[in-house]
Amino acid sequence: MSPEAPVPGEPQATDTAGGAGPDGSGGNGSGGESLRTVVVAVAANLAIAIAKAVAAVITGSASMWAETAHSFADTGNEVLLFIGLRRSNRPADRRHPFGYGQERWFWAFLAAMGIFVVGGVLAIQEGIRSLLDPEPLESVWVGVAVLLVSAVLESVSWRQAHKQLKAEAAASDRTLTAQLRRGSDPTAATVFLEDSAALVGLALALAALGLHAWTGSAMWDAASSIMIGLLLVLVAWQLARRNKALLIDESAPDKVVDRLRERIASRPWVAEVPEVTAVFVGPRQLFVSVRVVPVPDMAAGPADRLLVEVARLTAALEAEPTITRADVVVVAADSAG
Repeated sequence: MSPEAPVPGEPQATDTAGGAGPDGSGGNGSGGESLRTVVVAVAANLAIAIAKAVAAVITGSASMWAETAHSFADTGNEVLLFIGLRRSNRPADRRHPFGYGQERWFWAFLAAMGIFVVGGVLAIQEGIRSLLDPEPLESVWVGVAVLLVSAVLESVSWRQAHKQLKAEAAASDRTLTAQLRRGSDPTAATVFLEDSAALVGLALALAALGLHAWTGSAMWDAASSIMIGLLLVLVAWQLARRNKALLIDESAPDKVVDRLRERIASRPWVAEVPEVTAVFVGPRQLFVSVRVVPVPDMAAGPADRLLVEVARLTAALEAEPTITRADVVVVAADSAG
């Protein structure tokens, strides 16, 4: 029975996690915020990438080239996130009965690979090349000016991502770090980590240009490029690992499963709830499978009474905005284990 046609008299949409989505991220309402975060990030990073590319040509700085690759990688990655947002919003159909929510994780995984290859590997390669064949830098202060402007633009994107991530963390009663590790929507986490890495990279590039101007040694510039690359590899690993976990059907947090179990067990006809399985099928979207043991009177009574109660329970679960589908299976007491 679908949530569009709930059984009369049943409680409707009481929210699985007590006011939050199944990962505590605020239900379905953050889709617009995710889109806003991505659009701001694309605009900021594209402007930054073009400015850095011009500065890299003028200065010949390895760290500036690394930052250019980083910003173009970020821009491309945010385009991938945008594609994921759009494609994941398609309604469920016959071929995809749970919907297309997992598309968001797939495209976010591709974005992580982009950070690794286009950002990390190229930055390390450029740093090693510059270390082996150092070249004097020109117009260092042009690079410094571009990096300072880039830091301002990057901060705008970072603040938007931080705002969304902080709201999701507060809704889940988690720290920001825990939300990065456990949140089911990759959009804000990806942009936040990208922008955080970008700000650190800008600081490294600024330090490298300053030290080069002071000492005349190109070693600082090359070392900065390698450090930026290693930082991006670390960020890519973290994002890829998180999205991989979601793509292979990660379960909902224990507190969500426990709350579902309590809700189901509170029904008068339910004697025991031996199993509740809740797995993510999209950002803040769950597939729930339940095994219940009916009370003896219900088990021994007419089958149609039991079928009606099962239908009511299924409808009540599917009326939750965060539950895409619920399957309720009745089992005998001796097979509950």
